Amino acid sequence: MSRASFSDEFKRDAVAQIATRGYSVAEVSKRLGVSAHSLYEWKRKLGTAQGPGEDDKDVEIRRLKRELVRVTEERDILKKATAYFARDAK
Repeated sequence: MSRASFSDEFKRDAVAQIATRGYSVAEVSKRLGVSAHSLYEWKRKLGTAQGPGEDDKDVEIRRLKRELVRVTEERDILKKATAYFARDAK
């Protein structure tokens, strides 16, 4: 049986769903495919290391910027594909 390795960002996001968004550990565990034990352990480790305030906002801003870059790249690829296939259809 292999052991999954999760990034620190993934762990912080999972803990944030429990701590700030009010989801239960069982619900987050089922949705993310992570054991409840792991979530409790991450919550224990990250709960004191990550306090509310500017740090949370900075992390969220960095995450949103990365997502914006990814979505923009996907959009550009789809635009090019649409133009390519439209040209072939004529």
